[in-house]
Amino acid sequence: MAVMASRSNAPMRPAIPEALRAAIERAGYYPALVGDVVSEALHDAPVISHLVSQETTFDHDTIRRHVTVLVLTESRLIIVHADDHTDDPHGHEDVATATSETIPLTFVRGIMLTHVVPDPRNYVAGSLGREVTLTLGWGTVSRIDLMPASCGDPSCDAEHGFEGTVASDDLVLRISAEADGSRSLAQAKEFAAALSARIGR
Repeated sequence: MAVMASRSNAPMRPAIPEALRAAIERAGYYPALVGDVVSEALHDAPVISHLVSQETTFDHDTIRRHVTVLVLTESRLIIVHADDHTDDPHGHEDVATATSETIPLTFVRGIMLTHVVPDPRNYVAGSLGREVTLTLGWGTVSRIDLMPASCGDPSCDAEHGFEGTVASDDLVLRISAEADGSRSLAQAKEFAAALSARIGR
């Protein structure tokens, strides 16, 4: 009697680390889809560190969700974005899109970690607050902030042109312990430290 092997149309994806998979599950946004896209982008590369950030926005009377997954390997920064939207003008068909981007670590130009600290007069050394903003730049997007220049003389009404700064902010994530949990805040700091240690080598 012949034994027929079971068939599956679903391709086998490389396994991703349990800690990363658990973080994707906690985000709660189509975790099977997001996990598969992350796995495909990794190609079995060892994961050094990761960060999962979930954001909910309100579009008129519709709730939209967005999840961002950052994965650091020895040579690459992998970014996965997933969103949901409707595929027709009447809003009858729900569609999710998930996009992966791979950036060589040699392309990462800078990491900025901004700490938001309430009541700074009573700041306790070592606490660093309950919210951070993580900004990563690798040259894809540049922002120019311009403002009228001044000479410092309050009575001067002459025009002095403009002054400003050019900043690269390809990715900005805000992580709050109140909104995202203390675990996510700690993970954001750990990810920023791990990435900082590897760029510019």
